[in-house]
Amino acid sequence: MSDNFSERYRWWQKAGLQAVCVVVLLFCAGVVVGQRTPELPPDLMPRHPAGKGAQRANIDAKRAIENIYSDDALPRSREFKRTDSTYYVGWMFEGIYKFNHAADYHGFKNAAATLEKALFLLERDYGHALKTRTDDIMKLLPVYNLQIDFTIITNALVHAYGNTDEPEKAVPILRRAVDYNFQREYYLDPYNMLAWFVHRNRFYTHEKYSFLKNNIDENEALANSYLDSGMHRIEKNKRINSNLFPPGYIATEKNGVYHYKNILYAYNFKIDSANYYFDLMRKNGRLPHNNYANFKSICGDFRTAMAEYKIASQQDAGDKRLQEWAYFTSILDIYRAQPKQGAALARNMIKAGGSTPGYGWYNIALARSLTYDGQVEQAERYAKRASEFKELHIGTTLGQSHYDFSLQLINLVNKEQELQREKFENRNWWYNPKVLASIAGKLTDKYLQQFLIINQFAQNPERERVIYKLFSTENVVTWDEIWYLIRDFSTRYFLKRFIKEAATDKRQYITKYFEFFTARLMMEQGKYADASVKLKTILRDPNIDAEYEQLFIARVYQALAACADEQKHNAERDKWLYELYETYPQLLPFSGLQMNMILHTSGDVDMEVVDRLKDCNINWIRGNEPAPEAYVIFTGKGKKKTITYYVLDRSGKSVIEKQTFPWQNAEKTALELAYRLFKVGGETPEEADSTQKGKN
Repeated sequence: MSDNFSERYRWWQKAGLQAVCVVVLLFCAGVVVGQRTPELPPDLMPRHPAGKGAQRANIDAKRAIENIYSDDALPRSREFKRTDSTYYVGWMFEGIYKFNHAADYHGFKNAAATLEKALFLLERDYGHALKTRTDDIMKLLPVYNLQIDFTIITNALVHAYGNTDEPEKAVPILRRAVDYNFQREYYLDPYNMLAWFVHRNRFYTHEKYSFLKNNIDENEALANSYLDSGMHRIEKNKRINSNLFPPGYIATEKNGVYHYKNILYAYNFKIDSANYYFDLMRKNGRLPHNNYANFKSICGDFRTAMAEYKIASQQDAGDKRLQEWAYFTSILDIYRAQPKQGAALARNMIKAGGSTPGYGWYNIALARSLTYDGQVEQAERYAKRASEFKELHIGTTLGQSHYDFSLQLINLVNKEQELQREKFENRNWWYNPKVLASIAGKLTDKYLQQFLIINQFAQNPERERVIYKLFSTENVVTWDEIWYLIRDFSTRYFLKRFIKEAATDKRQYITKYFEFFTARLMMEQGKYADASVKLKTILRDPNIDAEYEQLFIARVYQALAACADEQKHNAERDKWLYELYETYPQLLPFSGLQMNMILHTSGDVDMEVVDRLKDCNINWIRGNEPAPEAYVIFTGKGKKKTITYYVLDRSGKSVIEKQTFPWQNAEKTALELAYRLFKVGGETPEEADSTQKGKN
């Protein structure tokens, strides 16, 4: 889940904090337009080092009309440093500029070095002033801007450390900020950030990072205690601030605590508590839509999650980091049998962001979408691209271990699909020595990939609460991919595990997934009749969302077809395969099951293409049984040969819309056509509509 740094960062800018700083600076300098403000007593003013007063007053006057977040911040920083290189302001302007423009590891390292210098100079010269706490406005005004600047510098610095995976540098600075005990948080919530760094690194121990405890539960308790301390300090500061600031500031500071409470409670499946804090933020108009969408998704409310991701997409545009809403929206597109839309979204994000943080994640999302669209070779291409990219994990609890796991699991699914492709493309594969040899090689590759993942997985302390729960805020893969991980290992253990989860998990929309895994594991034990009964019960679950759980419904149909096939109930098998085809046709070529289909050809028919098509693992029937009807029309000659195809269901409704593609090689064309008849590849609905409009 994402932290609220970017959200609060933009909010402060829009709220006009710079304008507040300008007023304070002008007030202190005595140059408010139209009149001279009362002189502050000299003993209240922060003391400048000897001989530096005039230069620093000049810098302060100029910075009062400059925006530290503008593109002019860099030339202004150089001017300020020429005037007085020992004053923190020039270094702060430069550091914030570098931080705002950083997009890779080296950029944030460079920004951190400058920000470190700014913080050192600020604390060296004005450390005493930073400790000021007062309910007297005349005493607060001289140090007000110094305290704000401290929070600006520190917030950027700790995030730069976080973005370069250096939490051991960030935590001491946050603890120092706690010790200053500011009466307002301004740009920095030190207790919240301490909780964030602990939670983000929760799966490590004190041995790796000194600020951690020794296991996940202890780290989560520590993070929660930091948030409680932050809330306590907000309440304590109410007395001293009551006559200085408008009452609304308290709600703003509490929202920061609520935000991280949401993250912790959602991660730990404290559903009621998470809902409580999300509701508080909603009432305050500060609901974090991306995190709320993540939360609704782990609760199985995919419809609400999609709506919230859409809102988040409108708020997060332009950030140079992973847009979680885009990554997880592509997964929801897979769940609702729209992998082509997920792929289109991922491609758009890659195009818009280039090789900035998030690029690797979007390539993983694209690879997964292509995998579920049956485009295995394309999926492998983008998975390889993601593996070769050095991703920078900014502003999110998702780190390199999540990235690697997601990538390796996609590779496993692709290897399984490569294996099934051989069987789909060659219906009599067991008689073909060449195909048998290829299958043996792919089977070896699959086992090696499983071995690699299991070795990594065994070292993952989060597997109990992230992977086995199927849906969690830190789970970056589909529930379906998890089946590929566990299907060949410890059937008895996982059966016991998922029976328990189905009985104890309180998420009413998720229970059916545990029941489904239980049924699949029963099938692994050969209990097909019992599994079939359970699967049919699952289909009657009133909590199934027929639009957003198409993948789930399709996998239940596939499992029922497999059970019927094992029991030689051919008519029932064909019934469930037909339902599967209508629900998620891309899954069928990789199911190992043979689908009934009726073929109609017309035009200048090329029998070489047709014969090769009939060699694929499709049961071509003559029409005496209800089945999808495929229409294939050959046109043209020479280099202008085309094939037009479409598929109707038994009621005459279109399952595969009419599309046309050029062809030359009969072998390749027949195989491409075979997949296209199952909606693998081809145009997206939007592209097909555009093509049709162009023809009209």
